[in-house]
Parts: sequence; C-alpha cells; structure tokens
Amino acid sequence: MSEDHDPGSGGHAAESRWWAWAACLAVTAAIVVPLAEAGLRGVVALLLVAVAGAALAVAGAYWFLTHRGVIRGAALAMTVLAPVVVIVVFAASGHLWVAVASVLLVAVAVACGRRALRHARPAPQPVFPAVPVRHPFFVMNPRSGGGKVVRFDLQRKAEELGAEVVLLSGPQQLDVTELAERAVERGADLLGVAGGDGTQALVAAVAAEHRLPFVVISAGTRNHFALDLGLDREDPAAGLDALRDGVELRVDLGRINGWPFVNNASFGVYAEVVRSPQYRADKTATVLQMLPDLLGEQGRPGLRAHIDTETVEGPQAVLVSNGPYAFDDLAGMGRRPRLDSGRLGVVAISVSNARQAVGLFRRTHDRGLLQRTATEVVVDADVPEIPVGVDGESVMLSTPVRCTISTGALRVRVPRNRPGVRVPPPRLDSARLRKILWPN
Repeated sequence: MSEDHDPGSGGHAAESRWWAWAACLAVTAAIVVPLAEAGLRGVVALLLVAVAGAALAVAGAYWFLTHRGVIRGAALAMTVLAPVVVIVVFAASGHLWVAVASVLLVAVAVACGRRALRHARPAPQPVFPAVPVRHPFFVMNPRSGGGKVVRFDLQRKAEELGAEVVLLSGPQQLDVTELAERAVERGADLLGVAGGDGTQALVAAVAAEHRLPFVVISAGTRNHFALDLGLDREDPAAGLDALRDGVELRVDLGRINGWPFVNNASFGVYAEVVRSPQYRADKTATVLQMLPDLLGEQGRPGLRAHIDTETVEGPQAVLVSNGPYAFDDLAGMGRRPRLDSGRLGVVAISVSNARQAVGLFRRTHDRGLLQRTATEVVVDADVPEIPVGVDGESVMLSTPVRCTISTGALRVRVPRNRPGVRVPPPRLDSARLRKILWPN
C-alpha cells in the first residue's frame, strides 16, 4: 500500500514536529500527574486495581458467552460490577479525578500523534476514466433492504437512464448468474446490482469474466461493499449517478472454492450461527443460545487454517476478507481502506478459557488472535463439509476450502462524487514519531 511523502520532510516538517512534541508532552503529563498526586506506590496500587478490574470484566464476558443458567447470570453480574468497583475504589481513595485526567491526556497524545503523522496516510485508491456504455443491465431485488428498490424508485430511475432492469420477484427462484450471462449475450456492456452483497458478488463474477464495468447500488441491508466503495448508503439512487458522471476503480474479487465474494468468508462459530434457521428471526437470542456449545471443546469443528506457509491449528473462528480490514481495535472489521491490495485479510481466533480471553483483549496471546494478509488461505476440517458464511449467506462447502484473490478483476464504476470516501487515519508509529522529533 503506497504512502505519501515522509511526514518529517518538506514544508510539513515544522508542523509535524510541533504535533509530535505535543504528543510527547501529553504522554509525559499523563505519567507525571498521577505520580505527583498519588506517589509511585499509589500509582502502582491504582494500576493493579484497574488491570484486575479489566481482567475480571473480560473473564466474566467470556463465561457469560460460554455458559448457561446460574453461571451465565453470575458472569454477567461480574462483567457489569467489575468496572463499577474500580470506579468506587478510585473515588474512595480520592484519585478518581487524576485517573480521568490521565485518560484524557492519553487521548490528547493519540490525537496529536495522528496529527503529526497525517501526511503519512495511505494514498487513496486511484480512479480511472469511465468509457461510455450503450446497454447497461441491472438486476434488482425488491425484497432486499426492506424494500429499498421500490421505496427509492430504483427501477424507473435506472430505465430512464437507458438501463434494462430485471426484478428478482415472483414465485420462481431466478438464477442471478444466468440472468447476467444472458444479458451479456444480448449485448449488455455494463452490469449492475441493486441488492445484497451476496447477489452483488454473483453478478460481479460475470462482469469480471467479461471485463465489463460493474455498478453497485446500495439497496441491501448492510451494504458493506458499498461502504468500502464510498457510496451513499442512505440514498441508493445516488449510485445511479455512475451512469451519468462516473469513474472506474480497479477492485479485487475474492473466490472460495470457485464461489465469488466481495466482502468476506467466515468459518467456525459465526458460520454455524448464521446457518441456524432461527438466526434471521432473532439474531441476539440465537447467538446467546448457540455460543456455549460452539465455544466448548465438543462444539469445535476441528478447523485447520493454512495461511500461505503458516498453519493455525484448531481456531474457533476464521475470517477471510477480500482485502484486509483496518485493525484499529479488537473488533477492527469496520472498513477496508482500499480494495486493490491484491491480498486477502485473515483473522483467526482461538480462545478456550478465560485466561486466553484476557490475553485476546490485551493482544498479547498470539494464538488467541492472529491477524495476517495472504494470497491464499486453505481451511480444512475433520469433516467432509463445513458451513461457511459467504458475504453473510450460509453455504455448505466441501473441505478443504480454498480462498484466493483475483487482483484488479473488477472494473467498478462509481459516481465521481462519493460522500463516503474516507482516507483512514494514520496508524500510530513510534518509530516515525521519533524520526520526526529527532530527524538526524
């Protein structure tokens, strides 16, 4: 992933150095203030209380997810009460204000550090001119996203722009791939989808095969692919501006045993939950009901993940994404900064007890949380078939399951003006900050 010039060079050097010094001073103040107020022994005691409270809260959350009945109730109480007890202890000792001040100073240091490194942000994904088209073809699912196709009048608006539209309605199940292939045979020179990410992936694969431009209309429920393309998810009709005034992005396409995916493929716990018939009706209750069995030893499918040349034995969950997500936190799967890296993102989680759960929270247990990028991921198991969540849809695939990525396979046409385009904040890098402070 390319980056702009070094933040400590050129005309930005003085400003970056100023912000780096501000970050350094804020960190120093966050350390000095509690030491001056409580002394070394007091600070150590308060830190021990805070760490113990955090560990108890994380352990309680793990027990809540892995048990039922009385143990689950007690674990929930511990998860809620642990941070409350920490606050009470800090307040009773008269040190609550200094703890709050230290936290705020650390937040200021982080903000200043990011400001100092803002010129080292990853470069935005390049755009290319869009060629004129004469016969655009759209597949639209009226049931997706609670009826967004009808609510935003997408069929009429697309047809007014010269597009042929086929609705996925009626009693019979239509083959989306076949619809797209037939459209290409009739002369379609652009393919588009107004529907969920799974439907988008199927049409995207046809567009990639024929090297045709592909348009995404954010008419699904979650619209994760549209989010990472920078599209306006609140106004699906704005995506049709790609036909009037569009540009093209070269976007990667993931494949799993030949099945295309634009977002991710999940194995293990999440795939088992999505497979449940009750999941769509009540997601929260289904997750809480199934997790104790799925996270226990008896619920493990015996997965093995081969990530390029590295092997992970027995993960409880594996997520393989079409491009790595930005990992700014433990969840860290909100957005992909770019969709043209030519790399799969991989997250493997294996937590079998509360101690490993605490290590996962602190990111110190490498086996508990593994994050990688790769060009190929092969997931095997002790059974001939396993459930896989592919762009949120549950499918059964034969093992071993092979995930690959086709670099730049998609010519995605998007509106020239996209309100959701976001260059991610720079990753905090102490080595870069030191280089700014002391360039020689």
